[in-house]
Amino acid sequence: MFAIASLLAVVAVSLLVTRVATVILVASGMSSESARFQARSAFTGAGFTTNESEDIVSHPLRRRVVMTLMLLGNAGIVAAASGLIIGFRGGASGSEALKALALVVGLLAVVFVSRSSVVDRRLTVWIGHALHRWTELPEKDSGELLQLPDDRVVAELAVREGDWMAGRTLTELDLRGQGARVLGIQRCKGGYEDELTGRTSAVPGDVL
Repeated sequence: MFAIASLLAVVAVSLLVTRVATVILVASGMSSESARFQARSAFTGAGFTTNESEDIVSHPLRRRVVMTLMLLGNAGIVAAASGLIIGFRGGASGSEALKALALVVGLLAVVFVSRSSVVDRRLTVWIGHALHRWTELPEKDSGELLQLPDDRVVAELAVREGDWMAGRTLTELDLRGQGARVLGIQRCKGGYEDELTGRTSAVPGDVL
């Protein structure tokens, strides 16, 4: 059982490492989705060749992060394979069945925790605080990344029940006439919508 526990620990640490790398890549100016994809690709050695990959190669900080992920990923794969082999080596058939059950349950628990939005948000905040406290990670806010003038800011606006924005299209809201521009909408049912038209509307629970 110790080998199975070690294997689960390797998987959990691997997910934590890619989460830390994702936070660093986001801090360098990448979007969350792109950063997560590139971090996992580098860690697993998938090696996708995209425009985002070229942006990583040309950026010193991102390049160091990806190189570190490649090294740690190779070590993690070897450790996971070793733990799996040692964990199921020898023993009675009943014992192997129990180990397999423990492995499946453990992996499901790790996957469930890793996919939890609550855990993801809190972990991202903790990692961000730790990185800014103990490293010299450059801080870039959204305004700096978008090269906004001093009188412009990026903010979030939640649509509430009975709000004047609820159920109305962007054309009807005419936010541009009030000096505001909607960059995207975080839907209350999940997902982010950034391809907006005048007919796009917001419902209670959405975040503009």
